Amino acid sequence: IIGAGISGISSAYFVQDKCPNKTYAILEGRSNLGGTWDFFKYPGLRSDSDMYTMGFKFNPWTNTKAVSSGESILQYLNDTVDKFDIRKNIVFNQRVKNASWSSETNLWTLTVPQSATETITYTANFISMCIGYYDYENGYTPEFVGRENFKGQIVHPQKWTEDIDYLGKKVIVIGSGATAMTLIPAMAEKVESITMVQRSPTYIVSDTDEDKLALLMNKILPAQLAYRATRWKKILHFNFLYWMAITFPDLAKKDMIGGIAKELGKGYDIDKHFTPKYLPWSQRVCFVPNGDFFTAMKNNKAFVETDTIETFTEKGLRLGSGKELEADMIVTATGLVMKFFGGIEFEVDGKPIDFRERVAYKSAMFNGIPNMTMSFGYVNASWTLKCDLTSEFLTRLIRHMDAKGLKKCQAVLNDKDMPLTDWFDFSSSYVQRVLKNLPKRGTKAPWHTKPWYLSDYTTIKFSKLEDGVMEFS
Repeated sequence: IIGAGISGISSAYFVQDKCPNKTYAILEGRSNLGGTWDFFKYPGLRSDSDMYTMGFKFNPWTNTKAVSSGESILQYLNDTVDKFDIRKNIVFNQRVKNASWSSETNLWTLTVPQSATETITYTANFISMCIGYYDYENGYTPEFVGRENFKGQIVHPQKWTEDIDYLGKKVIVIGSGATAMTLIPAMAEKVESITMVQRSPTYIVSDTDEDKLALLMNKILPAQLAYRATRWKKILHFNFLYWMAITFPDLAKKDMIGGIAKELGKGYDIDKHFTPKYLPWSQRVCFVPNGDFFTAMKNNKAFVETDTIETFTEKGLRLGSGKELEADMIVTATGLVMKFFGGIEFEVDGKPIDFRERVAYKSAMFNGIPNMTMSFGYVNASWTLKCDLTSEFLTRLIRHMDAKGLKKCQAVLNDKDMPLTDWFDFSSSYVQRVLKNLPKRGTKAPWHTKPWYLSDYTTIKFSKLEDGVMEFS
């Protein structure tokens, strides 16, 4: 298992639970588990979806906060690996450089540098890729004209350190995604002012960070049963909202914008600052618990400017309109850099793998790559929902192969005439920047899957493994 974040922990649990005769190791490139939740240090880090679906299906989320802090999530992950005795199988500081499959031995060989002169290898019958999707080394920062002229501090949230001081300062946050929506209310109480500068608005939805029905069920039902009921309630509710949004986009847009207008009241230019030009769920919707982002605005601590940036100046920014903004600190919340499989080099029987030429199978494998699954969560729901399903699919494959004495499985793309499309149907900038370098998806099952948990649930858990596409040998 490559990666000890949410998906890696999920994979480990299901392997040891469903395949107790197997041994496994989690190779983690960093010195701590937790992935995103250990890596990011910026103020206010929190979940961008509810924890009843972002938590594992096998370990109830018992915190009263349905939207929780990064610190609480990291504690939950640590508690999970200890509760299920997973920690002993994690090997830290193991950054895989190369993964090579041999059909002669039916083994993967993973090459892991230990120093400039020392390299070790691991071999495995199966690998589970749980490495996430972004570059840990660098976030995305556009080329800003005049950046060198600014006399204050410039920091990307991915490079945030705990010693950064913003008390009493004028702060500008460039960007309007989930990171900006998190940073701004978290910093607002301590700064003199904080201004979000965005090229275009993002859809924002506000709701409470507690689920009263979930809290009630926790009081009257056993923990696992209460958690399962709440989890399915959240899944069904969100699937309905998502279906409404893509089926009746104008109605969904009106409802979302109306919610913002109600939160802010009069005196704000909703059309300019909070009405996106794209349809709902063409990009991820930002969730702000208890309307904290809007509270910061109503308290005159947070402000929004919708404009282009002409140049950085000594004192801040000059916008396309000519307006000048002063700042002591500029935070470039301008997004992530997608890095497919962490830059690991793959080869099968000595031939390098170019993932641009591969097609995703059930969103869990790729054609022509044996004995390897990959966990990649939803872009329109909780990451963990898909990861748990992929982990279950992995163990279904292993048990099936054991039962029949098989050593190798791979999806074979026999339909050479099937049209191929982009892996993602998502207009977010971080996706569009790298789309040409990503694998493809087909237009027919099992090469095409819908972004619906209920559809995946049926496909992953109950569909035939010997489906005429998956080849066993």
